[in-house]
Amino acid sequence: MLTKQQIRYCLDEIANMFPNAHCELIHRNPFELLIAVVLSAQCTDALVNKVTKQLFEKYKTPEDYVSVSLEELQQDIRSIGLYRNKAKNIQQLCRILIEQYGGNVPQSRDELMKLPGVGRKTANVVVSVAFGVPAIAVDTHVERVSKRLGICRWKDSVLEVEETLMRKIPKEEWSMTHHRLIFFGRYHCKAQSPKCDACPLLHLCREGKKRMKGKM
Repeated sequence: MLTKQQIRYCLDEIANMFPNAHCELIHRNPFELLIAVVLSAQCTDALVNKVTKQLFEKYKTPEDYVSVSLEELQQDIRSIGLYRNKAKNIQQLCRILIEQYGGNVPQSRDELMKLPGVGRKTANVVVSVAFGVPAIAVDTHVERVSKRLGICRWKDSVLEVEETLMRKIPKEEWSMTHHRLIFFGRYHCKAQSPKCDACPLLHLCREGKKRMKGKM
């Protein structure tokens, strides 16, 4: 496991590599972000952005989503994985937003997690990106990078990864670190063919050293 100083070094190096890391889901307001994040489950941000380009022109409010049939909404997001389930969740969460929140997106993670299709990761993304609340959303990239580097243990659950990162990273850096870890995992420390040979963290990375064994 990395020491506090080694973690600081890793975070600083990743910050140098991806100084402009940000949420890549295109949205204009908290409601569009919520819909985009729900659609992004087990799906790439690039595909979601492709679909929401037209979707967000057709549907602008929760009322718009519940005014059409479930079948019509399914057709509008058909190219996205699990589209049937996601369409059902979107209509249900829109009804709840209308009935319980005056059509607005709640700003609390706990309230967000009560909505259909919204898990802890989704809620963390929304409170962090839309409302500026410090949070670390653990997606596959964040989990992979944290475990490969040795910030977290291989056996840690997603929640344990989140709690460990929150403990080891200053609170004011949570949201930015979340985006940087995603960029690092998406564009550098990929699931397949990570760029270990060109990684400034190789000398600290247990997984990288194992992968490079015999190649150096």
